Amino acid sequence: MRRAAAGLLAGLLVVALGACVSEGDDRRTGSPQDLLQPADPPQAEADQLAAVPRGKRLPLRPGEHRMTLAMPEAYTPSAPTGVGTDDYRCFLLDPGLDRDVWLTGSDVLPGNPQVVHHVILFRIPPDKVAEAESLDASAPGEGWTCFGGTGIAGDFSNIDDASWLAAWAPGGDETKVRDGYGVRLDAGSRIVMQVHYNLLQGAAPDTSSTQLRWMAADRDLTPLHTYLTPAPVEMPCRPAHDDSPLCDRDAAVADVMARFGAAGSTNSLLHLLCGTQAKASTTTTCTRTVGRPMTILGVAGHMHLLGRSLKIEVDPDTPDARTILDIPVWDFDDQGTRPIKPVRLAPYDTVRITCHHVQWLRDVLPAFEGIPDRYVIWAEGSTDEMCLGMLQVAFDD
Repeated sequence: MRRAAAGLLAGLLVVALGACVSEGDDRRTGSPQDLLQPADPPQAEADQLAAVPRGKRLPLRPGEHRMTLAMPEAYTPSAPTGVGTDDYRCFLLDPGLDRDVWLTGSDVLPGNPQVVHHVILFRIPPDKVAEAESLDASAPGEGWTCFGGTGIAGDFSNIDDASWLAAWAPGGDETKVRDGYGVRLDAGSRIVMQVHYNLLQGAAPDTSSTQLRWMAADRDLTPLHTYLTPAPVEMPCRPAHDDSPLCDRDAAVADVMARFGAAGSTNSLLHLLCGTQAKASTTTTCTRTVGRPMTILGVAGHMHLLGRSLKIEVDPDTPDARTILDIPVWDFDDQGTRPIKPVRLAPYDTVRITCHHVQWLRDVLPAFEGIPDRYVIWAEGSTDEMCLGMLQVAFDD
């Protein structure tokens, strides 16, 4: 059954994927307002963002080069719905590859540091380029609106080898993969640069770019892949905020199906993959059994705006149990891959992800202004949720 569910997910999963924990179980003290209220007015916050020193640029290794990919034209961000202070925009970049290469690192050069909040990079294989070009052409202005991923069908559909490349935030250093490794980029591939714009200061034009480190395809490197560990989401409304019609699970599921079509069934497929049942809880978990030998070299997590904490464990509930990622207080703007000491997994070893979400964040985040509680399941919208681990791995076979 789980193998069948994984196959179905490969066609429908659209995103870049314990015990019940009470709403008040937080590792910090103080009210939500005290913990999350900005200490400075918007102008000061925008100035602080722009004042973050540029991260370090790392020396090139023998045989390594850099290519710079820039947005073709300037883009002036705006809230897609007309309200709010955030804009998530995807830009299609063409490296002009007539031959395969290895990607070995990345950096981001924000054109307007006062509005560029963070950036995520995705690779688009040749067979998905036409769809990406269609999205780009159908949206007015440069790029297209997106959140959580690229908006391209099957964005994270291959749960054993997803398209996620890297994430960047102001002050972040240039990144490079370990010596001897690389991500294969086929001739004809593209790069999507997803930019989160902060509109607290107002709309201002931006022309950002990314620098990619690369080596020739004939280099003897070990391929890196992104292995996904997703879990379904079943977050109920708060008892004192449950008068919305969408606090009913069936109504919420129908709403997701109406918004995303067949992809709205992802949450149900994740229950099949994880062997879990739909039960309301603010905490979700899933354990994947590894089907092939691999070595984990880095790890990252992904949730949306109602995420609170995330943990990934290897071989839990055994003498060999290890925690490879522990984020006690989730930061949506810090989704970069953390390098770890290599962890080797054999077939039948397990990887478990556990996520905690909270509804009270609606009361303090501008993105939820005027939006009441709803029963939240996995979906790709900015007010929906996800629970997803991303492992940077090298396969042994």
